[in-house]
Amino acid sequence: MKAVIYYFSATGNSLAVARDLSSALGNADIVPITKAMYGNQGDSYDAVGVVFPVYMFGLPLIVARFLKNIKVRNGAYVFAVATLGGLPGRSLTLIKNILNERGIKLNAGFSVRMPGNYTPLYEAINKEKQDETFAKEKLRIKEIVSCILSKKDGVIEERPFLPNFLLYKLLYKGGSRMIPFSDKGFWFSEACTKCGICQKVCPVRNIKLNDGHPVWLHHCEHCMACLQWCPVEAIQYKKSTIGRKRYRHPDVSAEDIMQQSE
Repeated sequence: MKAVIYYFSATGNSLAVARDLSSALGNADIVPITKAMYGNQGDSYDAVGVVFPVYMFGLPLIVARFLKNIKVRNGAYVFAVATLGGLPGRSLTLIKNILNERGIKLNAGFSVRMPGNYTPLYEAINKEKQDETFAKEKLRIKEIVSCILSKKDGVIEERPFLPNFLLYKLLYKGGSRMIPFSDKGFWFSEACTKCGICQKVCPVRNIKLNDGHPVWLHHCEHCMACLQWCPVEAIQYKKSTIGRKRYRHPDVSAEDIMQQSE
């Protein structure tokens, strides 16, 4: 099976899952969504996958934009994998609906639990709990790959329905349009060393440097890459992230994340 996996990742969870899926599928191609936005890569593959984090119980905006332009060969098996720390919301159904509008069928949608990384609401869990989560992820990947190889059809993992639906309606349906401007909440402290890493890890080039300091340009994905990868934790979001432990997947480097914006 010739397969490709497109991914969007800010702190490494979705990239790590994409890598594990690729390995289990026999070295499937892995392509950042940021580099495949308007390409034709997908129309030459037998299986096409999308791996993404759940934002506000819905889709990252860039993932939605990508899906509206994705190319898929007739008869290809199409799957999506949501990485999440809580509930999937209606993220997989959104993918299904976007693809349906383009005459493409989403054969299956899966979810993989990973350590949460939304520092404005909570700090990173401790290393022991992270390791437990990673071990379960490895087992989960085996289950998902088994479904993909057998071309299991009709699986959309969004249970329980009512909480997912209500949270999606409450947060994503009305609030997603404000995501590009959410960067107004970011600021940097005197600890900033002008290293420029925040600019380099931003997957949508939403940061420019002014005298070495970050300036946000209001086409944000609210992915938190700038905050999480700052080596001195100088970047904050409003007042809620001060003193909170950051999160980055231990097997993913800042350079890996930078590849999305090169």
